[in-house]
Formats: sequence, C-alpha cells, structure tokens
Amino acid sequence: MNFKKLVMLGALCAASVAAVAQWQWIDKDGRKVFSDRAPPPETPEKNILRQPGSRVPGAQAAATAATGAASAPATAGAAPRPAGVDKELEEKKKQAEQADAARKKAEEEKFLKTKADNCTRAKQAKAGLDSGIRVVRTNEKGEREILDDAARAAETQRIQDVIQSQCN
Repeated sequence: MNFKKLVMLGALCAASVAAVAQWQWIDKDGRKVFSDRAPPPETPEKNILRQPGSRVPGAQAAATAATGAASAPATAGAAPRPAGVDKELEEKKKQAEQADAARKKAEEEKFLKTKADNCTRAKQAKAGLDSGIRVVRTNEKGEREILDDAARAAETQRIQDVIQSQCN
C-alpha cells in the first residue's frame, strides 16, 4: 500500500513538471533545458526534445514516472539539484572521441606501414640497378626494352628520390 502511494506521488510530480516546462531541448553545451519559452533560433531541430502540443513517448513517460517515484523520497529533504551535465551525453561524447582517436591511430599506422613497404621496395630496386645486370622493362606498346646508361642513371635518380622521401 505504501509503495502504491510513492508511485502515485512520483507520477504526480512528473506530471506537474511536464505541465510547467512545455519546451525541452539540448543546448550547445549538451545540457537539457526545460522552459516555457521556445529555444533560441540557432538550436538545431534534432536537439529539440519536446515542444508545446507534443506528448512524451510512452517509454520515456514510464521511465520518468519510475525515476520520479524512486527519487521522490530521496529528494524530499534535499534541495533541488542544479541543472548539470547529462552523464549519458558526456559518456557518448567520450566514446565518440575515443573511436575517432582509434580511427586516426589506425590510419596513421597504415600510412607508416605503407611508407616502410615503399622504402623497402625502393631499396631493393636500387640494389638491382646498382648490381650491374641488364634491366629490362616493358614500354607503352608492350615491347621489351633494355635500359641504356642514360635511362639507368635516370631510373637510379628517381629511385634515390623515392628512398629519400619514404625512408626518413
């Protein structure tokens, strides 16, 4: 019987809060704001949680009633809590920042791995050119051609530039 009274008291408290605050939105700092006035024009539509004439969804109303019933005895003797930071929102922001940092770290690792592979290949190509054996490559027509001294020197210089840029 006593529990039913607490539930009813919590429901009444929740209903009175809903009647007073017709607008509900999340401000630019991530805090929930309750007001009888419309939010500022720069508030995005997705951040407006409630406006006059709209109803609170059933699940949210039930959760509000349940939390109101549970917190009514605890807050009866205490002063009302000032509007603080929404812990769920802060947790989501933290998780998003961690995911973003992990993604950036993975991209950086991939870039460094690619750079190391390019360095290794360039060094191997330079070793092949420096060995003195004939180097054959295929031209645009699909024909095989042997590099002469000038082409070998140009290729060596190109590979040296790649080594300098990739092996630092």
